[in-house]
Amino acid sequence: MTQDILHKQKEFFNSGETKNVKTRKEALKRLQKILVAKENDICEALYADFKKPRFETLATETQMVLSELKFALKNIENWSLPKRVPSNLVNFPSADYIYSEPYGNVLIISPWNYPFLLSLSPLIGAIAAGNTVVIKPSEMTPNSSRILAEIIEKSFSKKYITVIEGGIEASQQLLNEKWNYIFFTGSTRVGKIVYQKAAEHLTPVTLELSGKNPCIVDETANIKLAAKRIVWGKFLNAGQTCIATDYILAHRNIKDKLVQELTKHITKAYGKNIQKTSDFGRIATVQHYQKLKTMIEGQKLIFGGDYNDDSRYIGPTLIDEPHSDSKIMQDEIFGPLLPIISYDSEGDIAENLKIYGEPLGLYIFSNSKKFQKRIVKRFPFGGGIINDTVMQITNKNLPFGGVGSSGIGGYHGKNSFDLFSHKKSIMKKPTWIDIPLRYPPYKLPLKLVKKMKHLF
Repeated sequence: MTQDILHKQKEFFNSGETKNVKTRKEALKRLQKILVAKENDICEALYADFKKPRFETLATETQMVLSELKFALKNIENWSLPKRVPSNLVNFPSADYIYSEPYGNVLIISPWNYPFLLSLSPLIGAIAAGNTVVIKPSEMTPNSSRILAEIIEKSFSKKYITVIEGGIEASQQLLNEKWNYIFFTGSTRVGKIVYQKAAEHLTPVTLELSGKNPCIVDETANIKLAAKRIVWGKFLNAGQTCIATDYILAHRNIKDKLVQELTKHITKAYGKNIQKTSDFGRIATVQHYQKLKTMIEGQKLIFGGDYNDDSRYIGPTLIDEPHSDSKIMQDEIFGPLLPIISYDSEGDIAENLKIYGEPLGLYIFSNSKKFQKRIVKRFPFGGGIINDTVMQITNKNLPFGGVGSSGIGGYHGKNSFDLFSHKKSIMKKPTWIDIPLRYPPYKLPLKLVKKMKHLF
């Protein structure tokens, strides 16, 4: 089945139809129309999978996708035009251009935590650039995968865009094929497998991974506002967000006050009986739920720590000074557990950050511009915010992606179009003149050859 679909998509791409900008715009408009019509079904599917609040589904899934669609439709014609670039003296006269050319057949492997956003956002860029696409959604969120497949089936022919559902075997079959581009969002462990399989065919990849995202709060920070924004960003989607704060590094002098404010804002946001609120989701899979429970074991709890096996509920939990070799600090948490670690100096920050590799996100709460600048320039990370969390993902002009252990490549907005486009360089030379100096037998004095660097 996989080979048959890929064969048909190769034939369709080779027909040249996807390179037609009109075809691309029509495809995006069809997707836009069906997404609007299916908005309620999407909300119900996400609620069925892990009780995601309707507000969060609209804010972090459907509306962000529709915004990407609107932006792409507005700009796709301009993005697709050849871009003229300056020439140099050694090639005078010439006209030089960069053509954006689609890679061809694209595989998108998406995760379970934001099943629509992280499937459709890269899809928009791939379509806008002129590719065909196979989407492999996560089997961990079956209701979301089912409605995603239905939306794609109603929007496109299978030879253009299709969804292949299934578990690990389906993913393995897909990765055994030769693709022109692979876009993967998920864990670092699986990302390494994808990278190895892509290397067998020299297939270019984007890996959107994650890591242990630190949130640094110094003595000068607005503690009340910091706590409010940390609570929102951390417990959004029950903590199952790749760019959520994984742990806090708080200056020792303000740590107690920060803990007090965090506790206050958790209660203010979700009430005293958090299990009863409709504004807090559940853990998506039994496997991950059990993993999070083991992370709590043996830890000093400041707040929360409650859970319910029947509903896969784990409440917002604050954990005090966990050891670096504990389970909760050995892996990305990806849930509503928030360790708080004190520091005394910037040297302590550096020692902590070097343990975990390059994070996808890093957050700084500080009113010291010098401190902000030092942290941003000193440490490698995918992206971040000063005095907020998570919101960097909402700006289409900022490329979203990791570095090092947190991923390869960045997308969103025009960056998505560029990501799925090969930049083909073309130089146009006239025939009415042909300067003979470069041809043998070489007659140009070597002294003049050495000065040619000024012509390049």
